[in-house]
Amino acid sequence: MASKESKAVKELWSRWTEEARANPDATLEEVRARISHWGDITTEPGGVDYLEIAVAGLPALWAVPKGSAEDRVILCLHGGGFITGSIYTHRKLFAHLAKAVGARALLAEYRLTPEHSHPAPLEDTTTAYRWLLDQGIEAGHMAIAGDSSGGGLTLTTTLRARELGLPTPAALLLISPWVDMAVSSDTYESNRETEAFFYQEVVQELARLFLAGADPKDPWVSPLYADLGRLAPTSIQVGGDETLLGESLRLAEKMREAGVDVQLEVFPDQQHTFQMAAGYAPESDDAIQKLAVWVRPKLGLA
Repeated sequence: MASKESKAVKELWSRWTEEARANPDATLEEVRARISHWGDITTEPGGVDYLEIAVAGLPALWAVPKGSAEDRVILCLHGGGFITGSIYTHRKLFAHLAKAVGARALLAEYRLTPEHSHPAPLEDTTTAYRWLLDQGIEAGHMAIAGDSSGGGLTLTTTLRARELGLPTPAALLLISPWVDMAVSSDTYESNRETEAFFYQEVVQELARLFLAGADPKDPWVSPLYADLGRLAPTSIQVGGDETLLGESLRLAEKMREAGVDVQLEVFPDQQHTFQMAAGYAPESDDAIQKLAVWVRPKLGLA
């Protein structure tokens, strides 16, 4: 049974669903203002310094835990359905992850829809990965992490790096990844009664805005349909109650078939990106610690 604290995640998503239904004609600015509170239930991890920088003209943020290894980096890509979210909404979540791992985190911003459709986000995240390499960070000392749309971007960024001949990162950390713009998983129906926000029609609209006419099964927008061979070891976490559960199950299966070292963890009774309650809900803290324990040896950390 879900803890009382973890139910705050469902309550937050449910409130946003109610607000969206009450105001279906909300402007994009109003929607973004609502989701700007995504990190409100994430506590400050403490012992983490933040430094704002620019990467290729886009905002970025270093999260540096006290005593962390300077030459180990997690490139963090925030979620938000490609229309919202930012390095600031996700600052505390990724700081919790960086602190647990003992590495620096670079939160990289990317252009959002509808102002910028595909491939703008992928171009920006690939640039951020190349920028880290140019700073002297070895690929083998780097992981890429992302939640939801950022989880999909984590995969496509790695695939684009492979295509460009760039070295592969040591590991990928995927939190409730959105990897199928065709929105075709059976769990959109089977988990509809337990989901609090990401109903099929909602995700279909987000996909429409992002695709701007592109093929929803194009591997560069839906990595579920990509050649997943030769990818880095990957850890996938997903909530058992969310509609995107099916995408993680299918992704893990395809990665195993492609020979990728993949770990899949399904957390019962949990919602989409439930890790957002880090520092508050025991399930969130447990998930963060499991990611850290898994990835530390991949980064060469004891």
